[in-house]
Amino acid sequence: MKNVGKRMTLGAALALAACHTAGSSWMAQPLPGESDDFASELPPPPPEPERTERPRQTRVIGQGERVKTPRPIQARPPSKPSKAQLRGKVLGKFRNTYYDFPSEGDHQGEPVALKNAKCKTIRDVPRGFYETLCVQGSGTLADGTTVSFAKRDCKCAEICPRTDQKICFDALPRSKFPWGRGATGRAITPLLTVAVDSDVIPLGTALYIPEYDGLPRDATQTSFHDGCFVAEDRGSRIKDKHVDVFTGHESITRLWNQLLPSNRGVTVVLESPRCARAKIAPEG
Repeated sequence: MKNVGKRMTLGAALALAACHTAGSSWMAQPLPGESDDFASELPPPPPEPERTERPRQTRVIGQGERVKTPRPIQARPPSKPSKAQLRGKVLGKFRNTYYDFPSEGDHQGEPVALKNAKCKTIRDVPRGFYETLCVQGSGTLADGTTVSFAKRDCKCAEICPRTDQKICFDALPRSKFPWGRGATGRAITPLLTVAVDSDVIPLGTALYIPEYDGLPRDATQTSFHDGCFVAEDRGSRIKDKHVDVFTGHESITRLWNQLLPSNRGVTVVLESPRCARAKIAPEG
């Protein structure tokens, strides 16, 4: 869904009502060297000095074993995808941004009525939460209920300051939609779901993004991403060659934005053999 919690593991199973507004605070920034034809190669930023620092080792007093400390997380220098990574239908360079799943308990402010599609109040929530939710598209209430985008132009709803739209939401069962609902009508999944312009990439399409292949799935750096995603969401600000990655957690948004900054540009490959199992059928 677009426009973007703290539960479930990030490797949850596959899975908004049509027309969500996914996105992030970085999506409005211009791309380096961006022109009307964003398919052209983006000029890479200057390479960062390579560091070969090894993990430090510490000895626990009274024990003989050594314990490795986590490696420092660093931004990845831009690299050109290999020929093997580009097997499939290469669509070229896309703008990259991130969105997540805000929690009511993390926000403050005067009460704002969260309205459903029938203009009934779901709950009064802090203004800070509402102003984040109406951009991210889905979030969790203090009682654990998931709320997701239902429709725009709700006359009864509060105006979303960053989109200038009036958004209504649906209250959804946490058991079925732990991270919100995407434009296919199915549950969305952190680090698997991406929001796209469905006129460019049809919903339900698997896509491979080599720049994300090998990125850590969290700060522990014990699990790494395979670069495979599924187009399960869309948004009013996701237009043309633009992919918005659903991270689930604000902390993962920060991590991935550090490793692969928003608007740097990523390569999108369809029909990649690496992601053959990721494809799902669009909701009919």
